[in-house]
Amino acid sequence: MSSPDPATPADLAARYQRGDFLFTTASRALLAQGTIRTVTETDPRRLASAIPGVLAETGAPLAVGVLPFDTGPDTKVPGHLVVPRTVHRSSGAPSLPRETLPTPVRVRAVPSPALHMSAVRAAVAALDARDLRKAVLARALDLEFAAPVPAESIVRNLAVGNPRHFTYAAELPGGRSLVGATPELLLRRTGRTVFSSPHAGSMPRSADPVVDRANGEALRNSRKDQLEHAVVIDYLVEALRPFCRTLDVPAGPELVTTPAIWHLRTPITGELADPDITALDLAAALHPTPAICGTSTEGARELVQELEPFDRDYYAGAVGWVDAAGDGEWAVAIRCAEIASTSMRLYAGGGIVAASDPQSELDETTAKFRTLLAAMGLADLPV
Repeated sequence: MSSPDPATPADLAARYQRGDFLFTTASRALLAQGTIRTVTETDPRRLASAIPGVLAETGAPLAVGVLPFDTGPDTKVPGHLVVPRTVHRSSGAPSLPRETLPTPVRVRAVPSPALHMSAVRAAVAALDARDLRKAVLARALDLEFAAPVPAESIVRNLAVGNPRHFTYAAELPGGRSLVGATPELLLRRTGRTVFSSPHAGSMPRSADPVVDRANGEALRNSRKDQLEHAVVIDYLVEALRPFCRTLDVPAGPELVTTPAIWHLRTPITGELADPDITALDLAAALHPTPAICGTSTEGARELVQELEPFDRDYYAGAVGWVDAAGDGEWAVAIRCAEIASTSMRLYAGGGIVAASDPQSELDETTAKFRTLLAAMGLADLPV
């Protein structure tokens, strides 16, 4: 049922077919195929509680899947986990030839750039009125094609073009697929060790090395972005503290890059007090973080739902796996797209604080769209 596959991550990415689960990093890959059982539950804590029993009953080594963005009491979108028939693992970095993808026949921004900037202004005005420190606003890009979307090619291009990201593909209810390449690890549990790598605060990269370095330094020195980052770290530390007997939190964030974005990141390491707490238990407790929702969580979620003209479903959720020992990895489901038959919806968002500028926030989402568009050979598409 599970194999320490002698294949490389490139081989596993090449084997991926729509309907499989794929999770690759810079050093390893996991490919899960087939279905023994599907487990769905709108309450992520109940879902986490159910999985150990399901794994014991089926004798399966792990479960894979996604949590939705909205995990509140009124959500109708369930967490969706699959117990797979076969699991393949490998180590090393994926290396595959880039595949050519078709050009869409129609592109539509939801909302339009002008309306997104209006929403940013409304969010800034609402923060003080509602006693919120931060809210995260997203926009979407709808692409339609003349033929079925080649999800396999998109996933392989993402894995090769973003080697330091967590590239993922997961089947969703209704026959859709969620694919993406996220820089952000929500958490990893290995034995009693817990590791989280939150990202908050962003600045676009530039092809001009002088401008690019200047953008990085501007981010490092940005009071707005440092504040946005601190909100996320404060939340995660307080959320992890009840589970950990020790926590190691650096005094300040570090500057890191993706092919499209500069980020502020703070690596957090803890030691679990209770070894029975699983990676999925922790994901259920931490998600959604202020990095993709805001704070306070409930107030920010309400504001997001008022201002965004779409339901997020699994965008800005969590994607990953948990095994029978409780170990696992869960990444934040951003830089992603939901793929239907001949269409796909891309998502990109940014954190809004009191000092946010609407044009800068629009530019940030545009830069984040580039991760997926570059994988499709459409990096110059106007968004």
